[in-house]
Amino acid sequence: MKHELNAQPACFKETWPKQLKIFSWIDYVTAIPQAMSVITTWKEGQIPNACLQAWTTYIGDAGGYYVILSILNDNHTYKNILRANDFVVNFPEIDVFPKCYKTIENNSDGTDEITSVGLTIESSKVADAPRIKECFLNLECRLGWHRPLHDDSIWHIFAGEVVHVAIESNHAQSGTYRRYGSNGFIYNIPPSKDIGTGKQDNGMIGRIEPVQKI
Repeated sequence: MKHELNAQPACFKETWPKQLKIFSWIDYVTAIPQAMSVITTWKEGQIPNACLQAWTTYIGDAGGYYVILSILNDNHTYKNILRANDFVVNFPEIDVFPKCYKTIENNSDGTDEITSVGLTIESSKVADAPRIKECFLNLECRLGWHRPLHDDSIWHIFAGEVVHVAIESNHAQSGTYRRYGSNGFIYNIPPSKDIGTGKQDNGMIGRIEPVQKI
C-alpha cells in the first residue's frame, strides 16, 4: 500500500526552530540523498568563504556543463556569488569531511573559512574563487543565471557554467570506480519522518558502492 500525500501530515512537528519553514515537509517524506560538496567564494576583502551543502544537481550538453544549486538568501555564499559571479564546487573524500563540517561553525565575516579548519587554499585556473586543495574534484564555475525558488522563497537558485575542472589523477582512472566507495563522493542522507507517528530519524552521511554493471 502506498501513502498518498498532498499536505503535511498533522503528526509532523519541528525538532528545531523554523525547521518546516526552511525545509519542505516533503523533504522528510522522500529523504532523497544528494552528493555533498563545499562551495567556495571570496567574501569582501578577498577573505575565503566555504559553504558545506548538498542541494545541488549537475547537467550538461555540447553547449556547456552546469551546476545548479540552491542557497539560503541570507548567507555569505548568496551575497558573494551575486557580487563576484564566480564560485568553485569542491568534493571531499570521507577523511576530509570532518574539517569541511567545521566550516559551519567558523563563518564570521572576517574569518578565513578554509584555513581556519585546517584545509588548504589552492588557486583556481579560471574562476575568481579559491579552491580546496584536499578535495579530489573541483569545478570552477561562472554564474549563468539565478532566481528565487518561488515568490517570497528564502531559497535562491544559481546556475553556474563549469569553466574548468580539476580532478586528482588517482580518481580519474577507469575500471576501478575510484570516484566512489570509501575514497569517492560523500552523500547527504537526510533525516526522514515516520508518516504515521512523525518520529524523525537522524540524518547521516553515506557513500556509493557499485553493485552491478549496466
